[in-house]
Amino acid sequence: MIVATRKPIEEIIGFLAPYDSILILGCGTCVTVCNSGGEREVALIHSALRVAQTKGLLDGKRFHEYTVKRQCDNEFLEAIKGKSYEVDAILTLACGVGVQVLAEFFPHVVCIPGLNTLFMGSSSKLGIWDERCAGCGDCRLYETGGICPITRCAKGILNGPCGGSKDGKCEVDREMDCGWIMIYERLLKLGRVQTLRTYVPPREYSLKKKPKRVMIA
Repeated sequence: MIVATRKPIEEIIGFLAPYDSILILGCGTCVTVCNSGGEREVALIHSALRVAQTKGLLDGKRFHEYTVKRQCDNEFLEAIKGKSYEVDAILTLACGVGVQVLAEFFPHVVCIPGLNTLFMGSSSKLGIWDERCAGCGDCRLYETGGICPITRCAKGILNGPCGGSKDGKCEVDREMDCGWIMIYERLLKLGRVQTLRTYVPPREYSLKKKPKRVMIA
């Protein structure tokens, strides 16, 4: 899933200054799960903006709330087509994909990002989200026992470890487990540690060409 965090309220207030009628739009998928852009967060940011109004900021602005199932899918944006003509701007609590799809679908209205999109990841503990996939287009998870060296190793080494780890922790961040020690232990448990004797060639950086497009029949 895509993980994102809310922008500072001061930054959002600055974005909203030129507009009078603003729709705060949530997204019901990834950003709902990571507690940054769902229906609850729409209500929270609405409250924060109302508090700002009591302090003399955003005087006269009118706010509206709505949450769609997915902002990255045109099918679900039809539900707010009418609302889009009634506001000056949409403050969207979607990931970067959702913001761009929204801007393409509603070219007549300003779309303001309320979140910073961070990475694709998962929850390891309550309230903690860790990066798991960089979307590199050249997946090597079979060779590494299902643990990605691109995201789990701070240096992104394909033929690790680097030699700097201590007590199973990364030398870049002593709070983080060394990705290559995790890979070794995982392969050892699977009886596949000999896989590490195979040299992994450099990544195919042509696969990083942007913008990417894939056609799936």
